[in-house]
Amino acid sequence: MAAPGPVTPGAPFEPAQPPVIEGFSPSIYSTQESFKEKFLRKTRENPMVPIGCLGTAAALTYGLYCFHRGQSHRSQLMMRTRIAAQGFTVAAILLGLAASAMKSRS
Repeated sequence: MAAPGPVTPGAPFEPAQPPVIEGFSPSIYSTQESFKEKFLRKTRENPMVPIGCLGTAAALTYGLYCFHRGQSHRSQLMMRTRIAAQGFTVAAILLGLAASAMKSRS
């Protein structure tokens, strides 16, 4: 069995970085945006998603507080409210995706 030829070391592979392809930019934005900038941009594009997330978190927190205090009726009501808020959030995400798809077609 023949030994493979010598391998010349090239640029080290960095799995955390996207591959470099000539003429291709993985982002439509020319500069990298920070987490805060991206969060604000996404919130401006679809403001109902963060509202739904906050409503879900509030209903869950208050429901757990009521459960801890022994108010089972109110706790059950808040868990049902949480499910409704989650449904609202999922619907907002789907409507936002549909709107962006329709906008990209035109």
